[in-house]
Amino acid sequence: MNSHHSSRHHHIVGIVKGPGDSGNEYVFITADIQPVRIGEFVYYELSHSPSATSNSHDGAVRQVLGKITGCRLIEHLPDRMFADHELNPGAVAALIGFTCEPSELYEMTVEVIGEFHKVFGFNNLRRLPLPGAKVYLAEDQLLQDVLNKKKPEMPGAAHIGSLLLREEGAVPIALDVKELVSTHVAILAGTGSGKSYTAGVLVEELLSPKNRAAVLILDPHGEYDTLTQMRGNSKFQGEDGYQPQVKIIRPENIKIRVSSLEFYDILTLLPQMSDRQQAILKKAHDEVRRQYPDRHWSTQDLIAAVYEVDCVEDEEGKVKHGSSADALAWKLEKMQRSDYFHAWEHLPPKELFTPGQVTILQMNEIPLEEQQVIATAILRQTNHARMNTQKGRVCEDDEQYLPYPVFILIEEAHRFAPAHEPSQCKRVLRMILSEGRKFGLGVGLITQRPGKLDSDVLSQCMSQFILRIVNPVDQESLKHGVEAAGRDLLRELPALSKGQVIIAGACVNTPVLCRVRQRLTTHGGDTLDAPALWQQYFDKHKQLERTVATAGAAPRPKPQTAGRRSLE
Repeated sequence: MNSHHSSRHHHIVGIVKGPGDSGNEYVFITADIQPVRIGEFVYYELSHSPSATSNSHDGAVRQVLGKITGCRLIEHLPDRMFADHELNPGAVAALIGFTCEPSELYEMTVEVIGEFHKVFGFNNLRRLPLPGAKVYLAEDQLLQDVLNKKKPEMPGAAHIGSLLLREEGAVPIALDVKELVSTHVAILAGTGSGKSYTAGVLVEELLSPKNRAAVLILDPHGEYDTLTQMRGNSKFQGEDGYQPQVKIIRPENIKIRVSSLEFYDILTLLPQMSDRQQAILKKAHDEVRRQYPDRHWSTQDLIAAVYEVDCVEDEEGKVKHGSSADALAWKLEKMQRSDYFHAWEHLPPKELFTPGQVTILQMNEIPLEEQQVIATAILRQTNHARMNTQKGRVCEDDEQYLPYPVFILIEEAHRFAPAHEPSQCKRVLRMILSEGRKFGLGVGLITQRPGKLDSDVLSQCMSQFILRIVNPVDQESLKHGVEAAGRDLLRELPALSKGQVIIAGACVNTPVLCRVRQRLTTHGGDTLDAPALWQQYFDKHKQLERTVATAGAAPRPKPQTAGRRSLE
C-alpha cells in the first residue's frame, strides 16, 4: 500500500499528550495495549508548510518514525477491586455505575528516529508532534522500505530474517553486504543462543547467486562442514548455472611456511625462554632474513643461525658456543616436528579465496598456541596480498596475487584477540580492522564472551549482531563496545530467545530486532544429547553387541582325563 496517500486507513494507536523526559521523546495516550509493544515502530505526520525548503513540494505529508521505548499504566480501577480474586473487577465497576469504557489508560513513550530519506537515511527533524496529533502504527510495507538499505532479492543484499515484532516473513530484514564486509561485523552471543546458526545463514547469503563472495572461515571446532550441502543445491543455483563451491581444509592439510613467521610468532610457539635466549633468537631471526631475502628459509637454517650468533671468545681467542644455543636448538626442534609449519609448503591466498567459494579452515585438535600462529600468518598474508595487488606491486603469476575483495569469518574470536593478554594475532587484527576497508578485506568476529574480546577490536566492527547474553560482565562490556544499538534494545538481551537477534550498525538504517530465517543447510554446531546417548547404551541390541564383542571366540573344551590318561 502507498504509505503517503492512504493514511486515512492507517491504524491509529493513540493521541499525543506532549514531550517526554528527553528532547527526543514524546508520549501518547492509548487505551488499547495490544498493538503497541515495546520496540514497535509508530509514526506521526507533519505537513510541509509553504515556507519549507524549496526541494519539497507543498502539501506533502512527512512521516516521522519512532520506536516505543516505555509503557506506563496511568489510570485504572481502584486497587481495592483487584483484591478479591472471586470478583470480576469489570462487573463490580458496572454495578456501582463506573461506566467509563475502557477503564485502563496507558502512557507510551516514543523515541523519535526521524523522517526517512532514500539518499541520506534517517533525518531527525527535531520537531516533536503537537499535543492531540494522531500516532499511527507503521505498516509492514513502510518498515520494509525504511529499515533495509537493500531489497531482499537485490544484488548486494543478505536476507537474514524478518522483523521480530511482526508476523514471520511480514517485514523481511535484508542487510547491505557492501557495508557488512567493508566495515566489519561482530556476532556476539551467549552459549546456545544461535550465533553459529546466524553465521551459517550469513554465509549462505554471501554465497547465493546475488553475492558470490570469496569467504574464509577459521573454524576451531569443526562446526561449519555442513555448509557442503550448498554444493549442487538447487536453492543456490544461479540462472547462468552458477553453483557455490565449498572447500574444507582439514588440520592435516594446514601448511604454514616458517619463513612467513615473524619473531613474535615463533616466540608464541616455543616454551618459556630466558631474556638472553630471546635476544639470541631475535638476532638469529634477523640474520636468516638478511641472508635469505629472496628464498624461503627453514627451521634448520634458523638453528644454524642461532649457533652462529651465540659465539663467545675465551681469553685465548678460541671461539666456543654460548650456553643458550643448545637450549634454543632443542626448543626449535620441537617446532620443526610440528605438523603445521614447513620449510616450503604453504597455503597461498589463491587456494584460500575464490569468488563463489567458502573455504573452511578446520583447526579442531590443534593446540591453542599453534591455532593463534596459523590465524596470524593467514591474516597477515591475506592483508599483504590484497594491499600489494591493489597497489599493483605483484603480477598475476605471483602467489601473493589476490585481485578481488575477500571476507574472513573468525569463530571463537576471543581466542585470537584476547582482552587482557598480549597476542600477535590481536595486533594483526587491529591493523586489518582499521585499514582493511581500503583494500577490500572484511572481517567477521564471532564470540560467546564479548567481555573477553579486546575492546579496540570490538569497537572497530561497525555492524553488530547481538543475540541473547545473560552474563552481566558481557552485557556490561557491550554497553561500551557497541554504540550503534540503542540502550533500549540492549535491555532486551536476557529476554531474547534462540534465533532472535538485535542487528545494529552500518548494515541497517536503524537498529532492529530480527528473527533469523530458517537455514537452507543443516546446522553443524548442535549440542550432544547426553541423556539420549546414555539411554542408548542400554538398548537390547547394543547390550548384545557388547556381550558378543567381549566374549571373543568360544574356548575349546578341556579333554577329560582319568588319572593321567586321556579318555578320548
